[in-house]
Amino acid sequence: MKTTGNGKNLVRLVLMASLAIPYGRAAEDSAPATECATQVELDRAVESAHAALWSKFIGADGLIHDYVGELPTPEECAAGKPNAIGWWSPIENGPMFTGTYLAAICHRARRSGAAVDREKSRRLATGLLACASVSDVPGFIARGMGTDGKCHYPMGSQDQTHPWFYGLHAYATSGIPDADQRKIVVDKMKEVAEALEAADWKCPCDGAFTGQSRGDFKMFRHHGAAMYLFILRAMHDVTGERVWLERYQRAMRERSGTSGKTRLEICAEGYPHDREQIKNIDHGQLWIYVSSQGGLARLADWEADEDAREQYRAGLTVNARGALAVIEAYKTFDNSDTKVFGHARWREAYPDRFLQKTQADAERLASTGDRKILGERKHYEASRMRNPLAAAALIALAGYHDGFEPVRRAICHYDYAKLNMAELFFAECAYYALPVDQASALEPDGS
Repeated sequence: MKTTGNGKNLVRLVLMASLAIPYGRAAEDSAPATECATQVELDRAVESAHAALWSKFIGADGLIHDYVGELPTPEECAAGKPNAIGWWSPIENGPMFTGTYLAAICHRARRSGAAVDREKSRRLATGLLACASVSDVPGFIARGMGTDGKCHYPMGSQDQTHPWFYGLHAYATSGIPDADQRKIVVDKMKEVAEALEAADWKCPCDGAFTGQSRGDFKMFRHHGAAMYLFILRAMHDVTGERVWLERYQRAMRERSGTSGKTRLEICAEGYPHDREQIKNIDHGQLWIYVSSQGGLARLADWEADEDAREQYRAGLTVNARGALAVIEAYKTFDNSDTKVFGHARWREAYPDRFLQKTQADAERLASTGDRKILGERKHYEASRMRNPLAAAALIALAGYHDGFEPVRRAICHYDYAKLNMAELFFAECAYYALPVDQASALEPDGS
């Protein structure tokens, strides 16, 4: 596949800098803004997002909870309440969110040099390790844990598993853990990766669904191709074992039996390749592509073959352009909106139950919520906050200069203290993927 000049001119990510940006402005001092003209304003907005995330959404287990709400009990997890997948519960996306965010917090810790930021990264990594330690099924990554710190729903997914690797890889290579801590992380990554290899890269279930899987990394779509290739290449990076590099090189050139395209070619096409399988990506599903975009950026950085590197960069650019086309939805978010966020009342909203013998039963049960209780606020935040901030992250991770100013304005728009959904962390993912503007950072007033 031929690549464009834009792909060749795409700058490599600048994720580290020797100049530390000063932090510490109180979150309440940060006001929503429609423009972000100064570095000081941007830094203040990110500190507001950071404070909101850590004061409300980080659980005692070190995982990001989807929202503030009561955790499921062991009995509820075993019975599949509100459903056996764990959708709409506060622990629906623990490794997905925490792994994606851990990569950003590692960059923060390196920039700031602050002990508190290094400790936060350790706490998140500890939570991720727990997700791979609460089941006796090899390769299983729990979505999160309930009230006893161990109970969990029986189904994970590739959307949970890839960010688990993405975050722990960032942590293991950050210089933050000491040698003993790093070995614990790498050993667990190797244990999970080898189990997935043995399972032909299908994500296993446990509990009542033991023997089944949910999610297949070998599916030939952009989302999965970037994830699968990243995990293989990341395992070589942290272990140095040649077998992982050989698996990566073989998987990169493997062709789809349907389209005839290689995974590398699918990576180059960007997320538009997935539109037939994943509906409404541009306006509703960009959030599931943030960690795979980060993985794609790392693949481009690692790749020594010029053609492969340019194809990865082409995919990054396609995704960034798509995100730039929809990022301005942030302007439609009213920080004074008072719609009801009823998802915290998940027990009341999903009282009707039936036996869940299959995964399809669980999906059907997940669609039975009482809309009067649930309210409209989740959809409001998902479409006007989650998607624009995910778009910001896709643009920044690609190093796509044309989108940097819209990214900055989007980050500065929200009153983070008022948000109900943890996906506000995408603001930090975007911010720490942007190159540091050293010129503006040198001046306290941003001038």
